[in-house]
Amino acid sequence: MELIERTRASLGAVGVWLANAPLKPPLDVERRETRRLDGLGYGSLWSGEGVGAREALAIHGILLGDTRNLVLGTGIANAWYRPAATLQTGAATLAAAHPGRFVLGVGIGHAFQAAKTGDDYRPLTQMRDYLSAMDAEAEANPPAVEFPRVLAAVGPRMLELARERTEGAHPFFTPVEHTAFAREILGPDKLLIPQVHVLLETDPVRARESQHDWLRYALDVKPYANAWRRFGYETELTDRFIDAAVAWGDEEAVARRVREHLDAGADHVLVTPSTSDLPAQVDMLAKLAPVLLEVAK
Repeated sequence: MELIERTRASLGAVGVWLANAPLKPPLDVERRETRRLDGLGYGSLWSGEGVGAREALAIHGILLGDTRNLVLGTGIANAWYRPAATLQTGAATLAAAHPGRFVLGVGIGHAFQAAKTGDDYRPLTQMRDYLSAMDAEAEANPPAVEFPRVLAAVGPRMLELARERTEGAHPFFTPVEHTAFAREILGPDKLLIPQVHVLLETDPVRARESQHDWLRYALDVKPYANAWRRFGYETELTDRFIDAAVAWGDEEAVARRVREHLDAGADHVLVTPSTSDLPAQVDMLAKLAPVLLEVAK
């Protein structure tokens, strides 16, 4: 419980989730833009690990060394990409080098990633086994510095596993209604760190049309589509769906969506600017920072 409270305090209310794939910025650009982000006042920076992305522990080690203020989180370290003991020892190494500035987000990924290994996809069982193997490594070789572990969790059973075996949950691409749902399952004493896409665009037609391509791709991922259906959304690109999936408008409109997640039970909300490249993402975050950080107070 003490670890969770310390983590809540260090994260604050608002952070950032940035994809290094499919944008694939050169490493020197990613490092430069991360240093720029470090001075904007956000509490954390998270990035994922998927097809074409950088290896999670390596890039987070580099960026931790480049920054002084941000907490860095893996969103997520993919269980199919390394053995559990390797993830545990790697995360412990980063935590020892940067005490209080690293959160390990871990998840079971998706069926197509399991298929590449020749394995079946049994996410709940496999995630439970993976966490057990991590715990066994931690027991055999206790980390020098304690660090929080949160689970990529969208469905109710994975949220229950997050409650039972980790410090909390990091849902991705879910509506505000899911945040309240997740908080009810997790209870008050676990971390809840949802993510939301944001766009500074006040024209409704331009805003909605600009989101079509990635939303179609995201809805092909069954757990995401199921999560939206659970809360009464048709998984088609209707105005209602797009408006719930992306917080678009002016700075105040984006801030209202972040506040809705906080009011629904989130501890820390991660915003992902919907733009074409990393410098543009950080430009948008700079514009949003005064309003979003005021929401956090």
